[in-house]
Amino acid sequence: MAEDREHYEAVVVGCGPGGAAAAARLAEHGIETLVLERGVEAGSKNVSGGLIYAEESAPYTIDDLFEGFREEAAERPVTDYQIHNIAGNKVKTYDLTDLHEHDTAWCDAVLRRKMDAWLEARVHEKTSETGGGVLTNVRVNGLLREDGEIVGVTCDELDPIEADLIVAADGVNSELARDAGLMDWEEPDEWFQGVKAVVDMEPDVVNDRFDIDEDEGAAHLFSGDLFEDVRGGGFLYTNDDSLSIGTVFHLDSLVAERAEPHELLDALLTHPVMAHWLGDEYEEREYAAKLVPDSKKVAHREPYRDRLVLVGDAAGQMQAQGPIIKGMNHAVTAGALAADAFAITRGNTDPEAAGRRYAKLLEGSGTMDKLRPRQYDLARAVGERDAITNVVERVLDSPVGSVAIGNPIADRVLKRAYNSPFLVSMLPDTRTGYVTVPAIVGEEHGRTIHWENEVEPPSLEARIGDLTYNTDVGNPHIELVDDSAEASEAAVYACPVSAEDFGGGCYRTERVKANGDEETVVSLDTQPCVECGTCAIVADTAWEHPRGGKGVEYREG
Repeated sequence: MAEDREHYEAVVVGCGPGGAAAAARLAEHGIETLVLERGVEAGSKNVSGGLIYAEESAPYTIDDLFEGFREEAAERPVTDYQIHNIAGNKVKTYDLTDLHEHDTAWCDAVLRRKMDAWLEARVHEKTSETGGGVLTNVRVNGLLREDGEIVGVTCDELDPIEADLIVAADGVNSELARDAGLMDWEEPDEWFQGVKAVVDMEPDVVNDRFDIDEDEGAAHLFSGDLFEDVRGGGFLYTNDDSLSIGTVFHLDSLVAERAEPHELLDALLTHPVMAHWLGDEYEEREYAAKLVPDSKKVAHREPYRDRLVLVGDAAGQMQAQGPIIKGMNHAVTAGALAADAFAITRGNTDPEAAGRRYAKLLEGSGTMDKLRPRQYDLARAVGERDAITNVVERVLDSPVGSVAIGNPIADRVLKRAYNSPFLVSMLPDTRTGYVTVPAIVGEEHGRTIHWENEVEPPSLEARIGDLTYNTDVGNPHIELVDDSAEASEAAVYACPVSAEDFGGGCYRTERVKANGDEETVVSLDTQPCVECGTCAIVADTAWEHPRGGKGVEYREG
């Protein structure tokens, strides 16, 4: 290693929950730790639904590592958890308390800017005591190698930094994971895309409309026929003085249905089921979007290479299995275990010693069984075959299917199934579970809602206009490699800040003449980009994060 380079025992990239947990635990072991954060402040680049869980079986929870977390950094505890099956204006609701409370010590709603900024301050205190600290506005753009071996990181704003351990906690679009060849963006069916609106609401109004006290909170999920047959669903979580309302869909389904994310969100916001909660005075604080890894398919079983370890979304550690939506808690566990692994192997000359120990700790803790349940692999082998799915759909769409699901016994069985962690974890990713069955349940068992929903969501243009950007003039972070419609048109409707009838987003199509013929081409403007990474998967682009402190800055997250 070069003697003139700055060197730390550990470098943590990203100060979200996974990075914060890793840094805090490293500092507790007395390890010199530097944290590099791309945003102007931790949380300014982060988005989640979001609920953070503390699982009883987990070796670490966020409040284990950060005293006062729930009082200072979280919103409301979730005390009411329901799912709504929708067919037109008919809704059948099931209580998911048993599922929600399974292996749960507590669960709180959070907003990432508030939460991560609080974590950053605590992390800086802890790491400063061991000779490190937190640096913001720094984009780590790649891995530093010597003789082919990873020895550190390279940055846009700083000289290369060497480290004995590099923790990649840089999110779902991790440039370090891709640089190491551990993750890729090849398959749309391995990812979800989420879009979210934070809606302003006074605390007493939240309490009244959701029939809760100030120390209580509600979580509601939505599925059925209101989302244009796209596989996925919606959510609503109560915060202290706002609501988090969003939709999460399989990316390949968005592309196949040519669905536009902002319109799917609006379909939820304007449905009669929302009228009682939203009232007639609707004000969005912020519109946001992100990719979500499907851990069942991409959670890395050996998330390390040389001195690099992956935690959180960078390692695909997002558990999204039907109504089970957990990610931040697994990132916390992974970050802390990665730190413990390094502390155990500290001084070992084998560069992969910490990584191997980390993988064993993940497996031994039961985390990998949650992220990649074996029963899903078995169910997927049969349940996700097109031939099987088509047969099931035909039966369910027939009178036989309606009778089978519409009887009282089926109603009781369905409620138990929704609350079974085992059954939920093996649910195949098909239209059947997300759309067909919920719609039949809503039609056969639901009650008709007669409320009028008067919400008028902002236009996409207004939503983009309300976001905060620090545009990096002259340094676009995305390059459109192939502008043909065949290669890149999917980005026009899949990008959450673009639309086929909107010319002000990132992607748009236009007709041009070439060699006497007219053809459709795609053009790109990175200024409105919310850095979700969708286009990296559905279009032929070269994608990287903006430089430190540049690009979108979320106020809520």
